[in-house]
Amino acid sequence: MTNHDLETLLHRIDGRPYPAYKDTRGTYEFGDFTLSIDKVQGDPFASPSRLSIIVPHADSELPADLFASPSRRTGTENFLALAFSRACHRASAHSGSGKSGLIAIDTPGQELLARSCVEIGDTETIVRFAVGLPANGRRIRGRSAADLLTRDLPDIIDSALYYPNLDANEIRAFAETAEDADFIRAELSSRKLVSFVADGAILPRASGIDERPMPNAVPFQSPDSLRQSFDLPNAGTVSGMAIPEGVTLIVGGGYHGKSTLLNALERGVYNHQPADGRELVIARADANKVRAEDGRSVAKVDLSPFIGQLPGGKDSTAFTTENASGSSSQAAAIIEALETGSKALLLDEDISATNLLIRDARMQQLIAPDKEPITPFVQRVRSLYEDCGVSTILVLGGSGDYFEPADLVIGLDNYIPKDLTQEAKKLCDPQTASNDLKLDPSKIALQPDQSNRSANPVSINPYTHSRGRPARSRIKTRDARSLTFGENEIDLSLIPQLVDNSQARAIGAALAYAVENRFFETHPLPEALEKTIAAANSHRLSHLAPGDLAQIRLQELAASLNRLRSLRIK
Repeated sequence: MTNHDLETLLHRIDGRPYPAYKDTRGTYEFGDFTLSIDKVQGDPFASPSRLSIIVPHADSELPADLFASPSRRTGTENFLALAFSRACHRASAHSGSGKSGLIAIDTPGQELLARSCVEIGDTETIVRFAVGLPANGRRIRGRSAADLLTRDLPDIIDSALYYPNLDANEIRAFAETAEDADFIRAELSSRKLVSFVADGAILPRASGIDERPMPNAVPFQSPDSLRQSFDLPNAGTVSGMAIPEGVTLIVGGGYHGKSTLLNALERGVYNHQPADGRELVIARADANKVRAEDGRSVAKVDLSPFIGQLPGGKDSTAFTTENASGSSSQAAAIIEALETGSKALLLDEDISATNLLIRDARMQQLIAPDKEPITPFVQRVRSLYEDCGVSTILVLGGSGDYFEPADLVIGLDNYIPKDLTQEAKKLCDPQTASNDLKLDPSKIALQPDQSNRSANPVSINPYTHSRGRPARSRIKTRDARSLTFGENEIDLSLIPQLVDNSQARAIGAALAYAVENRFFETHPLPEALEKTIAAANSHRLSHLAPGDLAQIRLQELAASLNRLRSLRIK
């Protein structure tokens, strides 16, 4: 069918009850693009209808070098999604009941994440978006719908997806920024670095709810002792602060930028838009921020590296609870991060359990070792690096106990970093260093395939089966803070590196995909999740499920499953 057939059909159903819109489902040729009406809303007040378009590169004239690598492809896809969103905003007009007249796409934030809303293939670009089909009450406004889909939509496509109508410098900046960031990230391991912060970066954000850069913020400037340079494919030579592997402390007075630096590093696992200020703030792809989380559930995690025999003879080697304390929740988060293969941990004193981080000498004298089951992190952090190869970056403001095991101490003064390692070491007590305790690497699952935790698939299956594919109606998200999975609500609000609503939807889709493909029945838990991530990466996100999805890491997928209260471990 053609665009003229669609226009004729919409005129014919004008004034009919709203369900007659379902007759429009199908594919329509518009000459230089193809429109598919994939899902039609049943009511003008329901979730908007889902549509998609396919634009051949021969018609859009999109240069091949803009998607010549995965990095450049993702940068270009994000630009096109933003351009499409801006065009939709200009064209959308409320006209009728409910969501009538709406045209919208999943709009990217500051991070350049792979998304299902725009997927660039070898020969064509697919764009998926939502449309509120017009109605008066619950009667179809067919002529308005015809104008929307056969006139307004082609104008949006023309202005947002056709290369001659785009800002060539802007779209190229997105592709090149993503490529440069991934180039640095790939170099970190060979240089034995955990992260890099470029000189001139803007780390503070506009506000707690606005991730854009703060106006008039102090630009970042590396200490000379930590400065390294990278020769990038596009931006040329850049210099900045390189944080090496090992134990790094970030210290300083209150409000001088300690947590701001750590927050930038935690977001550094993702690439960022040009002019974000953090385009060249780069962390290892597996860096994981861990924090205390009172009240979370824990399912059979071996906490013995940090928590020994508990009162009442409770076993900590397969620790399970519906209501974890601050120390046990953070210890579980550390072990769960190691299960996903993370080689860099990020911690902030402000959101950590104090009794897990430190226990000073006087408290150790007062409370006998056999009465305290917790081994503080300060006594494990050195061995965690030397024996297990796991680096730590820790923000501290109230304790000097970590000076002894630290390799590097960075002091923040009005957002400007200084290398204070030598000064900190002069304050060390030689006796304290002997308190370091060795970790047995065999007791910690440092790779996904080393974990022996495997899930019982029946206990996490959210479906009611009918004919064909299991229904996904019981998997829903409420922004990036909550995921409904079957009968359970997974609290995502304290997973620090989950940054986008569409990532929450992707987590729900990924867990459902793993269940449907019976991964949990045949693989250890982290390995099953790793297979799911691999499927999304190899087939694109749209392979997991329909809808708006955004790139997720193994770390956030595992963290979400580990917070599922119905999770049962064999």
